[in-house]
Amino acid sequence: MDINQKKKAVASLSILSNTVLSVLKIAAGIISGSISIISEAIHSMSDCLASFLTYFSVVKSSEPADADHPYGHGKFEDMAGFIEGLLIIFASFYIVYESSKKIIFAIPTEKENTLGIAVMLIAVISNIIVSSMLFKIARESNSVSLYADGEHLRTDIYSSLGVLLGLFLIKITGYTLLDPIIAVFVAIYILNTGFSISKKAIKRLLDYSLPEEDIEKIKRIVTAYDNVVLKENGIKARQVGPTNDIDLILQFPSDTSICKCHKICDEIEKQIQTLYKNSSISIHLEPLCYNNNCSSGCNKNMLVKN
Repeated sequence: MDINQKKKAVASLSILSNTVLSVLKIAAGIISGSISIISEAIHSMSDCLASFLTYFSVVKSSEPADADHPYGHGKFEDMAGFIEGLLIIFASFYIVYESSKKIIFAIPTEKENTLGIAVMLIAVISNIIVSSMLFKIARESNSVSLYADGEHLRTDIYSSLGVLLGLFLIKITGYTLLDPIIAVFVAIYILNTGFSISKKAIKRLLDYSLPEEDIEKIKRIVTAYDNVVLKENGIKARQVGPTNDIDLILQFPSDTSICKCHKICDEIEKQIQTLYKNSSISIHLEPLCYNNNCSSGCNKNMLVKN
């Protein structure tokens, strides 16, 4: 199974898992009257929608470049990651709104929470398994949308654990106001995750540079070669979906043969691709003497036939 098939398979598993958990949580929330379980159901529904977005983006990003998208479809994954982050933020605000009404007006929430405890336990176990698979394939493929989906489920694990603990405490103490209070803490936690995912995705959409440590690693590969100079500001690198786009401007002594320059560039490309497996690398060559006072005449105006 190639990496694109793995991405589609794990995205499909996420859809199935989130759909089943959403139905279970909605049923448990209605039966028990628990706002914390209902807030978790809303969270899972946003996860479910996010999983559909992830699957769509994974399918689109795996398509080859075409006339309308000559640089490929990688940004579909970045856009999906951004929307997923917004969904989490929206869900958290809704949970705070509903919980605040329960707290302010002291509305009784709990009827019977044994079913809720069982559903939360199932949710924790299921999400641990599915999120670990999402993160594994996300690391292998450098997929921002799979990573965002995994973060969705990881927030669901912690929030479900919080709700589970609260339901146990309510069962022991009978203090039902704990239910909306716990829901507020769940909302605050997932709000932070939503902002984090959106921030990461929007950086890619706006073509932020790769992290400085990655730029330094690329520079070290180039400078390891004698008589090869990386031009000042001669490196540009960004991430588009699962792909790293890297542009280099390298300078060679003017007496270096084209064949030798080409061989060195091939070696540099191979080393970078070993470091960043899914990379698109473009290298522009210049002679070291490339300036207006070039004594070799390599920068003189050239006649072009009409």
